[in-house]
Amino acid sequence: MLRVTKDRKLKYVSLGISLNPANWDFSKNEPKADCPNREYIEMLIADKIKEYSAKIIELKATNQEFTSTSLVEKVCVKHTNRKTVEVVFQEYMTSLIKAGRKSYALSIKQTYNSIKEFCHSLDFYFSEMDVAWLKRYELFLREQRLAENTIGIRFRTLRAIYNVAMEEDAVSQDCYPFKKFKVARLHQDTIKRALTKGDIERVLQFQSSNRYMRFPIDIFAFTYYCGGINFTDIANLTQANIVVDKLIYKRQKTKKLIKIPLQPQALTLIKKYHNTESPYLFPILSPFHKTEEQKANRIHKVITKVNDRLKQIGEALNLPIPFTTYVARHSQATVMKKAGVSTAVIREIMGHSSERVTQIYLDSFDNEQIDEAMKNLL
Repeated sequence: MLRVTKDRKLKYVSLGISLNPANWDFSKNEPKADCPNREYIEMLIADKIKEYSAKIIELKATNQEFTSTSLVEKVCVKHTNRKTVEVVFQEYMTSLIKAGRKSYALSIKQTYNSIKEFCHSLDFYFSEMDVAWLKRYELFLREQRLAENTIGIRFRTLRAIYNVAMEEDAVSQDCYPFKKFKVARLHQDTIKRALTKGDIERVLQFQSSNRYMRFPIDIFAFTYYCGGINFTDIANLTQANIVVDKLIYKRQKTKKLIKIPLQPQALTLIKKYHNTESPYLFPILSPFHKTEEQKANRIHKVITKVNDRLKQIGEALNLPIPFTTYVARHSQATVMKKAGVSTAVIREIMGHSSERVTQIYLDSFDNEQIDEAMKNLL
């Protein structure tokens, strides 16, 4: 075995041969003079030491960080059989797009672009992403003044891609840096994103001379009346999703089937935007948008405009929180919880994968309950 030591961390590499202990000089750490194939074994050892020494010199000359584990990874695995970070990212994003998960692919692309900006190139191997590399990347993100949760998303995405690389044998599990680099710490509780019923009523009654302000409010209202339906899901709704005054659709994100009764207010909005020339319930997508990429780009463009206008409305009404379409999703969940609806039922309405996700939406409400309860001590 060849022992590689760096920063007091040991890594052993098999040379692929074995000897009878009687033929090994343990004091000199070499084969004895009468050892069979002595010259061949000495040459093998010398060549391996030379190979590792050359790699160490190369890494130091280019100021690249490395550990004993990553050094072994760089030397032992033939590069012709390995995938670079660039290849793994691109292949995974392509597979997501083919699976119809365009939104998630775009999220992955954000991390891809971020790392590319940090490294200038992704033409390297995952074994080089050690703890020191991750710390430098974190510093890079902080220097960009990104929010704590945004940094957390970048690292959770990177960790997911690293796991994909391990599954594809693009990197050894021994190199996995996230055992020491804890991503969970990169999280910050978000501010409350739910409105009271009173504030919601103020939004619905908002008047403006700008006719483009009405559509954002109507989208907010439809989201609120339809169990917090996501904007992307709204965009994809057609007449086929309405069955006997019920809205039945499959969530784009979780693929979960949602069935909810259509409230009179929601039906009114559907009739308001009815267009015989388009299969869609709302004027977000049109027959022109055929490919998944065209649809995703169009949805992104429209929701950006909608949220910009909602922000203006929120400022005009002096709402206590930043106003976006997502506020409707949080608000309806909180209103239902305050009305006594169980978390399990709210989960079904919102199409969450678990009650834990639903609870995230309700945490601010729970905190209010705690505040009120504590007042009983006074």
